[in-house]
Amino acid sequence: MSSPRAATSHDGRYAPSPTGPLHLGNLRTAVAAWLFARSAGARFLLRIEDLDPKRSRREHEEGQLADLRALGLDWDGPVMRQSERRESHRDALGELERQGRVYPCWCTRAEIREAASADHGPMPEGAYPGTCRSLSKAERAERERSGRPAALRLDAGGAVATATDRLHGELQGVVDDVVLWRGDDTPAYNLVVVVDDAEQGIGEVVRGDDLLDSTPRQAHLARLLGLEPPAYAHIPLVVGPDGARLAKRHGAVTLAEREALGEGREEILAWMTSSLGLTLPGERVPPHDLVGRFDPARLAREPTVLG
Repeated sequence: MSSPRAATSHDGRYAPSPTGPLHLGNLRTAVAAWLFARSAGARFLLRIEDLDPKRSRREHEEGQLADLRALGLDWDGPVMRQSERRESHRDALGELERQGRVYPCWCTRAEIREAASADHGPMPEGAYPGTCRSLSKAERAERERSGRPAALRLDAGGAVATATDRLHGELQGVVDDVVLWRGDDTPAYNLVVVVDDAEQGIGEVVRGDDLLDSTPRQAHLARLLGLEPPAYAHIPLVVGPDGARLAKRHGAVTLAEREALGEGREEILAWMTSSLGLTLPGERVPPHDLVGRFDPARLAREPTVLG
């Protein structure tokens, strides 16, 4: 692996996937991540997580960057694209293979769902229980002859890992045998996010709390690769009226769609900062003017419903 850049304690990032327009929940997270970094006098970086070649589009990337600028956010240095970092991702996989911590998995999605639904002790709900890890040599050879491409999984051995979160305190969880490299020869999220955060020198990751459960796993991967895990801050999500994570089915959820309803950008930004607990309802404060008064302790701790 290439030597990662030294991180300062609060260097932050935002890392969207260019598969469509960002909804207001995504953009609100970006605002929060920007404020965490800028209020600490730290760098704020952008990374495009374009691992999926079938869904990632450059026009989506350009639209996402335009939305961030429209809200008054800026960033340091060039934008990193994960699709251009395959060599570093392979180096990390190779390091884990040298440690004997990788095994091939031929399970179909249906088989994984069935295995994950079974009771398998202390592993997190929905975790893959290591079915292919315990295959005999004959069973492994039979699956290789099938021609089905194998994914590569982490042999976590039921490790218990910890991470530190600014809002939630110490996080602890049993690490499951997560996919590191998919059967279509594409690196998987949990591996690349660890490698790329280290490469960019990220000291604190600010993201939605739907990723809270993945954090001990990623901290464990970082340590296996000889990297220092970043600190974290997981903020509550924006949800639809049904309580589910915000999505297209909830109607006008993007910046352009809200503007089409007659809402101005300052009004939309005011809703974001108010819902985060950083401003009073209706108070319109540009992000740069919020830097000096930003206090993570004021952040809302419950999901926000977008009406």
